[in-house]
Amino acid sequence: MKVLAVIPARYASTRFPGKPLVDIHGKPMIQWVYERTQSCPAIDEVLVATDDLRIAEAVKVFGGQVVMTSPDHVSGTDRIREAVELSEIDCDIVLNVQGDEPGIDPDHLTLLIALFESGVHIGTLVAPFREEASFKDVNKVKAVLGNKGDALYFSRQAVPFDRDGEDELGGCYHHIGVYAFRKAVLLEVTDLPVSPLERKESLEQLRWLENGYRIRAAIVDSTPIGVDTPEDLERLKASWKS
Repeated sequence: MKVLAVIPARYASTRFPGKPLVDIHGKPMIQWVYERTQSCPAIDEVLVATDDLRIAEAVKVFGGQVVMTSPDHVSGTDRIREAVELSEIDCDIVLNVQGDEPGIDPDHLTLLIALFESGVHIGTLVAPFREEASFKDVNKVKAVLGNKGDALYFSRQAVPFDRDGEDELGGCYHHIGVYAFRKAVLLEVTDLPVSPLERKESLEQLRWLENGYRIRAAIVDSTPIGVDTPEDLERLKASWKS
């Protein structure tokens, strides 16, 4: 089973323009993501997919693989599909590793890839919520799982609702936005139109569930610090004492 990891990276972020190139202890953020992903022994090749020449040049400087993609993609998954097709790299499984999570754990990626030893369509990562504030934060996506670890639903709201108020955080999972697809499934889901639930929640993975694809989740013990804003960057730097 050959595994290709693709890191989509855009320069024009609304909340934090240029964030793939921000310096974190002497390296651009995209290099941290690339090197951590590359250190996962279950991954055969790593590729950055970008629409910006500044990001492409930065990747080339540290010796990474990069492919230029269209600036018109509305999602990272669409960008990944184009990168897979343009690169013509032979693979069975494609990982979508977010370019703004420099703290991604290579061991967690190994667990994600291991899901495909059974008949899984799509894999992802979740971690238990530890704090009520995070659980109720609409910027933190929640995952509700079935007994076998398949996703039943994703939401920005605090679900499932604990009617009796006895164990509000029990069984609640924070969705970590890393995905793995069988290559054929990646090609299929990127051909699907936007679905009603996806439009309501602004969560692309709901389109896949609505169309009958199984999303199996690997449960890990921690959530990496994602960098969505300059404040997130400072929090990350403080946690990585050099």
